[in-house]
Amino acid sequence: MKESIGILATKKLAHNQKQFLLNAGFKVIDEDFIHIQPIAFEIKNTNDILIFTSQNAVLNVLNYKNEFIHKPTICVGEKTKNILLENGFSVVFFHLDASELIKHIENEYLNNSFTFFCGTSRLNTIPDFLKEKSLKHEIIEVYETTETPVKIAPKMDGILFFSPSGVSSYIKEHKITNEICFCIGTTTATAIKPFTENIVIANQPSVENVIIQCIHYFKSTKND
Repeated sequence: MKESIGILATKKLAHNQKQFLLNAGFKVIDEDFIHIQPIAFEIKNTNDILIFTSQNAVLNVLNYKNEFIHKPTICVGEKTKNILLENGFSVVFFHLDASELIKHIENEYLNNSFTFFCGTSRLNTIPDFLKEKSLKHEIIEVYETTETPVKIAPKMDGILFFSPSGVSSYIKEHKITNEICFCIGTTTATAIKPFTENIVIANQPSVENVIIQCIHYFKSTKND
């Protein structure tokens, strides 16, 4: 692997995550291209089942959890599930993406009502499904995502993307030419598709797996 390979992470990485890339011989820049801000919300009542699709949503309702912690919970993402369990929620099932979650609801939970805790920049996969099936539901926005574009001067070989908002923020200051874009999931990959075909999607939706895919890609390129 050539020493000059540069990797940009579009969020600040934990020390061990960044070190993993450095140990692999990369030059690494990590910057937060989005900012998560809690917003005020009101909970009058909750429905039969709670839905969470992000860790940020969970973290921003913990101060209110005693009002609904007894409710069964479904979620997207293993890390989201783990945070819920660590804080005393009962997770009845989880999936790695929203499309699989709604299939599960359709198969087993069409007689229930739902409260969906989310951010202002959410995708409408779940709300559209609940509306289409005429299921009683409430959407409670608990945080907002603000794009914080950063101009990166050096030309990078690989870019790590972790959300559609991160893609949108990056594109505001940069054009993608021949960089390889490593995406945390299919939703993020869909956001980057209008700009490039050089996309690698993580096998699991985690920061660590995005990093692993990046390292494997450039090591295999070296061996070709």
